Parts: sequence; structure tokens; C-alpha cells
Amino acid sequence: MNIVKRHNILTHSAVRLGAVLATLLITGCHKGYNCTVCGGGGTGMANLEASVSGLVGSRLVLQNNSTPLNQLNGQESNGSNILLGTANFNSSYAITVLTQPTNPSQTCVVTDGTGSIGNSDVSSIAVTCVTNPPRFLYVANRGSGNVSAYTIDATSGVLAPVAGSPFAAGSTPVAIAVDPTGAYVYVANQLGGNISAFTIDRSSGALTAIGGSPFATGPLPSSVAVDPSSSFLYVTSRSAGTVSGYAITAASGALTPLSGGVIASGRSPSSVTVDPLGEFVYVANQSDGTFSAFSINTGILTAEAGSPFPAGSSPSALALDPTGQFIYIANFAANTLTGIGGLPVSAAVMQSPISGSPYPTGLTPTSIAVSAAGNFVYVVNQGANNISGYTQSGATGVLTALAASPFASSEQPSSVAADPTGKFVFVANSGSNTVSAYAVTPASGALVPISGSPFAAALLPSAIAVSD
Repeated sequence: MNIVKRHNILTHSAVRLGAVLATLLITGCHKGYNCTVCGGGGTGMANLEASVSGLVGSRLVLQNNSTPLNQLNGQESNGSNILLGTANFNSSYAITVLTQPTNPSQTCVVTDGTGSIGNSDVSSIAVTCVTNPPRFLYVANRGSGNVSAYTIDATSGVLAPVAGSPFAAGSTPVAIAVDPTGAYVYVANQLGGNISAFTIDRSSGALTAIGGSPFATGPLPSSVAVDPSSSFLYVTSRSAGTVSGYAITAASGALTPLSGGVIASGRSPSSVTVDPLGEFVYVANQSDGTFSAFSINTGILTAEAGSPFPAGSSPSALALDPTGQFIYIANFAANTLTGIGGLPVSAAVMQSPISGSPYPTGLTPTSIAVSAAGNFVYVVNQGANNISGYTQSGATGVLTALAASPFASSEQPSSVAADPTGKFVFVANSGSNTVSAYAVTPASGALVPISGSPFAAALLPSAIAVSD
């Protein structure tokens, strides 16, 4: 072997080994662990620790001056002496929020976040998070080719039409998604073969078409989802059996197809979702009785080994819990709900049914909503005109039917959404051209109709989304 080439290989290997060892040492430092590498042990580095409270969402990133710190995800990141990162001895620190959490959308505030570091750890920092209240509700009306928009009273849950509603979309809108920042709405138009994109007026909730909209998709788009960073959008093509990825232009919300962004899923994909950390995409394949799993790399999807995996008979919808560990799949023809745990994982252990799965639902379940706290799961049963409700065990993902379940809806409910604060549930009823609104009983999860419900929509409301 050429001596220079061999030297380069050995040098590269040494650098990689050193990087791996450094990573192992740093990531070994955590709450309650006395690690001299991370700080306080004479190496000239101090731990930056905080008291964190109220965090429910994912992807909270703080920064020290301009240096990003550890990402914090979900309720398990609450507590005292949470390690944010490290800083040099005898330096100043200024902790601020770089990226607010999503799923649900929250606003976090740092107190006691500035000061000087001597030669010991800093533990006086406090981070307090609150969930942003619901502001607007959007409903895609399949029969009239438009979107109904409503303001949501954050106290009562009462809906009021937004001025100018409904807003024109495309031919046969069947799916809708709001990006996590609450800036944009995306609607999949099935017969139009495209996506209508809108900006949201944050004051009124009114929609304005984005330049270049509608954006072409594969034939018969059936579902749409936005990743938690609002960087990428994914849409399924029912007739092509594919899922396609688009880059979202942050300043405008415009969509650009990703190069190599179209990938096979399964036959008749019906539903797509992205995990809370933006690392995986899952797709329900209705004609196959399966669901597909993909990893994400700069927006591009790669099928997990062994994908697609068994679901149930004619899976029509899927949803993840807020931790991304459990997936629930509504089986339209079997009248059941399949639960699978242990996500995100490799194919070797992905097929791990939750104890008691599949769970009975009502007739022809079509849509699923998991509360932002993950403690309740709701399924609309189109053939039974009702909603099945369950409590969810956070540790195991096991579902238990609520005592008062099922809850009556209007005719042919087609889609369900839960508000980010966990106070309300909304259901689009395609048979009665209405939207039902419910208050969630905090202790039991029972649904109580809100005054004035159901509220009028346009023709054949088929999909629903909430914006903060």
C-alpha cells in the first residue's frame, strides 16, 4: 500500500476513534451523574443545569450565547438539575431559547439565565414552558372544494367563522395539515392531483394562497403531514402507492419537490405522519393491510428494513403518541385499533404489539387523535356515528376504553383533532356538513358537547386541523 495513503487512513481512523471516545464521555454525563469530563472536575468546564417545568412538546433547543445546547424532549425532561450543556470556567453565560418545542406548540421562558461562571457548576437556571392555546380550526370540505376556517374560544371551545370563510382550495380536498409554527396550511386535493398552500393571518385566521399554489403531487393524493421543524412536507399518492417529500421555503411556505423524494410505500396509502423528533415517517397502506416505516435524512426517506409491516384489515389512519414510542392504526374493515410499541426502532424489534391489541372500536373507524399529553386516544367511527375514547398508559401504551365511551357525534364523522392544550376535541361530520366540538373532562377523558355544537361547515367536510 502507498505509504502516504496508509498514513492518511491511520490518521483518519485515529481522529474518528478520538471523536467517538469524546462523544461517549460527553453523552455519558446526565442528571445526577458526577462526570469530570463534563464539568466541575478540574478540566476547566462547568455543567449548565436547569430546573425545567411544563415541558410537553419536543425539540426544545436552548442556546448559551450563540452555542446550541442539548435538545430537550417531552415530559421526561422536566425536573431539577437537568443538564443543558457545558461552558468554560471563568466565562459568562446567557441562556436563551433557540427553538421552541412543537407537538404541541409551546412557549418556553428562561429565568436566571445570565451570569458568570467561576470554577463550579451552574444550577440556578429555570426554564418554564406553557402550551400555546388553540386559535384557529380548519376543515377541508371534499364536496365544495374549499376550506372552512373558524376561530376557537380558548376558554369555551366555541367556534366562530373567520371572515371570508370558506376559502377556495382545489378539486376534492381530502386532507389538511397546519405546520407547527402556525404559519401555513396545506390541503391535498385528490382529484386535482395537487396541494393548495395558504398563509395564515395570525390575527384573524384568514387564508391567503401562497405564490405558486397549487403544487403538483402524484395522482390522487390522500394524506399530508409536515415535519416538526416545518422544513419538509410529505404527501401520499393513493393510486401510485408512493409518498413524496417537499422542502418548505421558510419565508413563504412554498413547496419544492425533493430530488429523489418519491418512494414506494404500499398499495393505496391512506394516512401519513411524522414522529415528534422528525426522524421517521409512517404510512398506512389500506389495500395491503400494512404500514410502512421510513427514516428521514435531510428530508429524503429511506425504507426501514422489513418495511412494510402488518397492521390490520384496511388500515385507514394512523397516529403517534407524543413521545413517538407508540403507533396506533385504525383498521377500517376490522373495526379495531392496532397498537404497536417500542418505536422508533429497527425492523428486528418493530413488530411489538401492545398488550391487548387490537382494541375494539365502533363500525368503520376512519381517523385517530392522541391528546398532546398522550393520556387519551380518540377514534371516529364513521359507520356508527360515534367516537371511541381510551386512556393510554404512558409507560406501556396500553389502551383502556373510557367508561362513557363511545360518544355520540353527528352523521358520518370523518376526521378528529385534539387541541394542543388537551381541553377540546373537534370532529368533522361528512354526512351532516358540520363540525362537532367537545370539552374534554380532565380526569376521565369523557367528551362533553360544547354549547352551540355542531357548527355548520360546507359540503362533505372530510379532514380537520387545529392551529395555535
